[in-house]
Amino acid sequence: MGRHRRVAAGQALRALVEGVPRAALWRLAGWSAVEAVPALCSGLLVAAAADRGFLAGRPGVGFGWLAGLGAVTVLRAVAARAVFPYLAEVVEPLRDALVARVVRGALSRPDPDGPAEIARITEQVESARQLTATLVRSARGVGVGLLAALVGLGLLAPVVLPLVLLPLAVSGLLFARLLGPLVARRRAVVLADERIAAEAGRAFAGLRDVAACGAQQRVAERLEALVTAQGEALRAVGRAAAARSLTVAVGGRLPLLVVVCAAPWLVSGGRLSAGEVLGVATYLVQQLEPAVRTLAGMLGSWLLDLAVVLERLASSAPSAGRTPRRAAVRQLPPDARTPPQGEEQLPDGDGSLAVRSLRYAHAPGAAPVLDGLDFAVRPGGRLAVVGPSGTGKSTLAALLAGMLSPDAGHVLVGGVELAGLPGPERASRVALVPQEAYVFAGSVRENLCWPSGDRSDDELADAARRLGADRLLARLGGPDGRIASPGDLSAGERQLLALVRTFLSPAPVVVLDEATCHLDAAAEQRAEEAFAERPGTLVVVAHRLGSAVRTDRVLLLDGGRGVLAGHGDLQVLSPLYRELVGHWRASIRVGGPVAVSGAGERAA
Repeated sequence: MGRHRRVAAGQALRALVEGVPRAALWRLAGWSAVEAVPALCSGLLVAAAADRGFLAGRPGVGFGWLAGLGAVTVLRAVAARAVFPYLAEVVEPLRDALVARVVRGALSRPDPDGPAEIARITEQVESARQLTATLVRSARGVGVGLLAALVGLGLLAPVVLPLVLLPLAVSGLLFARLLGPLVARRRAVVLADERIAAEAGRAFAGLRDVAACGAQQRVAERLEALVTAQGEALRAVGRAAAARSLTVAVGGRLPLLVVVCAAPWLVSGGRLSAGEVLGVATYLVQQLEPAVRTLAGMLGSWLLDLAVVLERLASSAPSAGRTPRRAAVRQLPPDARTPPQGEEQLPDGDGSLAVRSLRYAHAPGAAPVLDGLDFAVRPGGRLAVVGPSGTGKSTLAALLAGMLSPDAGHVLVGGVELAGLPGPERASRVALVPQEAYVFAGSVRENLCWPSGDRSDDELADAARRLGADRLLARLGGPDGRIASPGDLSAGERQLLALVRTFLSPAPVVVLDEATCHLDAAAEQRAEEAFAERPGTLVVVAHRLGSAVRTDRVLLLDGGRGVLAGHGDLQVLSPLYRELVGHWRASIRVGGPVAVSGAGERAA
């Protein structure tokens, strides 16, 4: 597991274990030791029965030793029965602590994703409880039995220990190498399940709207794609799990094969007696091989499930000493985070945009606004950048446009480092519309054609019509009208002119830094839809969360880093994004959408 996953699951697990009574743990360990006595004695008693009884011509003595083995087996049954109350004392506090932790996290959010999220959390809490009980019960018995068998082998036949321990160590190393892919693929299955639940819940809740706008086919295709992805994730888990059989063969069966092959040499050289060989085989067949097989199954299934469930629940619960917003973001699965340098190779096209290990601070020694940010947008992609105030959205827009130079990292446009280009060439590759649009005194045509060059009246009229600026152009006297004082125009009118200017720009990448914040929601949607139809790549620093819904992917900034996913997936992966969506939906119900940054400030 990666560092962030270990931190997320580890924090959740430590918070749960704190509530377990120490007395119950000691009693559980004591009865587990009693339960391991038959495993410890089995090979020793079988060897004694063979050497001192049957092979010595004294069958009565042999049966007596075997009767002793039966007696200690009864002791195991008694210990197994006695251990269950203490097992419950360990598991139930874990469940109670987990429920309390998750409920606090749910109550800290203003608008959870309704019944789908509540059902998901409830199911995962119960899964964590059952998995913990199963793991503690099974791993306790198998682990103690395996240790007892190895101790018994050391007491009975120390010469064979290297023949057993070496394959066992190789098996452990093989399993450790498989554990990472198994965790990643199991996590993909859990996320696929959550995506299906979230998308299906939204589809069922909006069936009337889906039917009214004729979107049945589109919704069905979306759900079918999610189900297909879930099936592929399950197949990937199956392929990875099949490799577990190799670890069982190496750790559980290979030692027996080695001992059987070495037995003639060991017996003829006087290193072992025939009865001791039989006792070693008893340990290997009855204790070691079943224990290795069971442990591989548990660690490769139940433990992985528990790790993923705890990780997902950790993203729903606040960490101590932090606001829910910050803690939730820092506990996101790394699968959802943007890929580090080298993971995704984009084709070098005019519209490709890649940010690698970007770092920027406003002053030397100051805390960085952006720190290690990585993401990529393919040519023609549509990306929305959202986040609470102060998370570096406008700073990122200026870095993408080359208005600021990063302290570290790279901004690549079309595969070319932006910082190394002269100003005019940067402007030909990236066009930026800032929050406060720039309009200068002169003709309307000069404002709209700068710096891209002259355009015909028809081109200017078509661009103005697409962006909803046609009436403004008519009021200003058309392309040849004069703007004597830009201050006479409202902030929204200046934004419209700047949007038309950028729409006409030949730059393959356009960055809108809250460029529609002075327009109403309808005008904003019209402008963004026009840019969505414009060839090239679009990056929208979103003032309202509705902008994120209209893009391919969303980059959520917080804490200097980003989380990149689709709008629907991000609601599953990020509690902070669900919080922003909740404020946005609530504002629409009350009477008009609010800015994303405002929602974040209230949430903080």
